[in-house]
This record gives sequence, structure tokens and C-alpha cells, in this order.
Amino acid sequence: MATQSSSTLHTFAVVLPCTILPEMITVSTKKGDRLDVVADAWHMEHDCHYGWEISFAPGDVDMSAVRAKLNQDGELSIEVRRRPLGQTCLAPTGTGLRYRF
Repeated sequence: MATQSSSTLHTFAVVLPCTILPEMITVSTKKGDRLDVVADAWHMEHDCHYGWEISFAPGDVDMSAVRAKLNQDGELSIEVRRRPLGQTCLAPTGTGLRYRF
């Protein structure tokens, strides 16, 4: 998975095989400012399961501002907005939000 970061955004991108359909992808937020990304073609036996756990520095990202998109070429892109320097988190983040396509 390719990563790119700026002062306002972290971007992750990977091209998945054409056998991976949108309904086979789950992006979940977890405690501790982590993302869990799973792409699984459950009907196949080989080259069918992909998974990543992405961890961020404490307070670096706004876990309520995660966007994931699968384009027609099979590229999964995930954007996570960064918090401005010095901004504190008032509510717990990364508490189990799930994104399904």
C-alpha cells in the first residue's frame, strides 16, 4: 500500500485484483487511532485475502473524517484528515466505526 502525507491529510492507495468487489472490502476504525483494512474474495482459495492495519501517532488524525473509495480500475484509496497542530481531541476517537462499500 502506497502512502502519502501532507500537513492536512494522510492518503493510502493500493490496486486490488479485479476479483475483489466493493462488497468484499471493509475499512474499520479502532481504538488507539488505528485503521483496519480488509479485502477478501471469500469464494476463492488463492490470492484472495489482503489486510492492513494502519497506526497513527496519538492525536495526529481525526478518525471521524476517514474517506475510502474504490475506483473502476480497482484502486482503493483511503484519506484520513490530520488534526491541526495543537488541537486537542475532546471525544474518544477510533471507537469502532465501520465503512462498507
